[in-house]
Parts: sequence; C-alpha cells; structure tokens
Amino acid sequence: MAEKLINVERMETILNLFGNYDENINLIQKEYGVSILSRGGDIKITGEEENVFSASKAIDALIAMVNNGETINEQSIRYVFSLVREKTQEDLYKLASDGICVTISGRIVKPKTLGQKKYTDAIKDKTIVLGVGPAGTGKTYLAVAMAVKAFRAHEINKIILTRPAVEAGEKLGFLPGDMQNKVDPYLRPLYDALFEMLGPETFAKQQERGCIEVAPLAYMRGRTLDDSFIILDEAQNTTPEQMKMFLTRLGFNSKIVITGDITQIDLPDSRRSGLIEAMRVLKGIDDISINLFTEKDVVRHKLVQDIIKAYEKYYEKGNSNHHGKG
Repeated sequence: MAEKLINVERMETILNLFGNYDENINLIQKEYGVSILSRGGDIKITGEEENVFSASKAIDALIAMVNNGETINEQSIRYVFSLVREKTQEDLYKLASDGICVTISGRIVKPKTLGQKKYTDAIKDKTIVLGVGPAGTGKTYLAVAMAVKAFRAHEINKIILTRPAVEAGEKLGFLPGDMQNKVDPYLRPLYDALFEMLGPETFAKQQERGCIEVAPLAYMRGRTLDDSFIILDEAQNTTPEQMKMFLTRLGFNSKIVITGDITQIDLPDSRRSGLIEAMRVLKGIDDISINLFTEKDVVRHKLVQDIIKAYEKYYEKGNSNHHGKG
C-alpha cells in the first residue's frame, strides 16, 4: 500500500474540492480505487502505488482549477480523469488567465477546457478561425466573448453576427412582421450571448449606432467588411457557394470566426455543406486555423457528452446515412 500527502494552503480549496457530502472526492475514490481523507491542511491518499499516483495527479489538477476560480463539479472531474489518462493534466495550468470578458452579472468568461483555450488563442492570433464540434463546446459563446473583448478594446469598430436561415428540421411556416422579425428566431442564440455580455440597453444602443449587426447570411452578399469582427454561426448549413461568398467579404483589419457542427446539417440531402468543403479547401493556409472540438470540450450537463458519444457509436456502425460523413 502506498500513501501520499498533498498540502493545501486554504481550507476553502479543500471544501470546494471535496464538494457537498464529499460527492467530488467520492468520484475520485471510485475512479482510482483509493482512500482519500482530509486532515487539517493535508489531503491523504492511500491505495495501490499506481492508483495513488494517478489520483494525486487528478487532485493537483483540480486544485489548479479551484485556484483559477472554477467551481468543481462532475463534468470538470471527468474531464480531469480523461487528461490524467492521456498524461496531459499539467496543461491545465495554461488555463490560468484573466479571462476574456465579464458578463453583466459579473461572471468572468474564460476557456474551461484545453480545446477551448486553443480555440480562443487561435482567434487572438489568426485572421480566420473555424471552430467545428458538437453542441455545448462553447464555440459560439466564446467567439462572441472574443468579439466583445476586441470591441471594448477598440481593436475593431463593428461586431457582425450572422447565420444561414435554415430551419432545424422543422417548418416554421409564414412568420408575421418585417424582415427583422422573420429572421430573429434564427438569430436568437446570438442575441442571447450578446445580451449576457453587454446587457440589453448597451446592445440596443450599439445596434442603433450600427456598431453591432445581427443579420442572416444573405445580407452579406456584395459587401466588404473592414474593421469588423464577423462571426458566422451554424456554418454547417451553408452551401459551398454561400461559404465562398462569406469568406470573400473579409476586409482590412477584420477577423472572421466560423462555427458549426457537421453532425447537425439541416440542408436538403442533395446539397453539400459549405463548412465541410471549407475545412478541406482552407487546410494549410497561413493565418487560418481549423479547430476541432470533441465531446471532452462539452461544458454542459454530463448527459450531453454521453448523448454525443452514443450517436458517434451509432453512426460508426453504419446505422444511418449520416450527414457528417460528407
């Protein structure tokens, strides 16, 4: 039997690590088959040597997350388990940062996984970034946060958010009102992210000034977008022609972020996805970064990860004509 002591400076860190009724530490004990006790400012791990080693690596990584202001939950613990298996848990120290921006409720928006950190770094360093992966990985939300940060720092003069007006498997039918009313349902997720970061009043004021534009993709045709941060969301639903049209809108001192999930294509079966084609065409071009998220980057409920994995297994067995294979 082996034993290891980890010294923790703050009792608050231990309380966060252990969780309500020791629910977090119970997950770690179960995963590695070890016994974990808290004694004063020390955490004592007992068990087989290899298991104690792995459990201590997981606890060190979780303490780093607590010190970075994260609240430990089942999702973050399982994420750390996966990093320990891959021996990449020390990379979590790279997540220690000041954050991207602060929401109107005072919450700091920052990357929570290594995949998200790589994505936000790419947005900072590259002119065009593609963020491709499953739901819940923060692709759109982090892109909007980076746009707000650039806007507040006066690096750009305008935020433009756009997405193709393709229905997610449903027919919305005739929508009343003017053109803005008709397209708003498609653009709602983008509005929600901006409201959270700017507040409805600031958003409305900047929209009136023309500093923020939320519009369907068709509105981009024929324009050159200078001094702008442009986000194309739900890009898997673009046709190759639309994607080429959008990419060639790029003007001076602008950034483009394209987000999408190639497993959720709502185009008619005969149409090719512009996002899948763009990933092939743009590969290897300087100043363009293609970032692929996995289920490990999902920051929603653990069940979302399980659902994504289940669908991947199902499609791998050839049970369906799967759009994402295109």
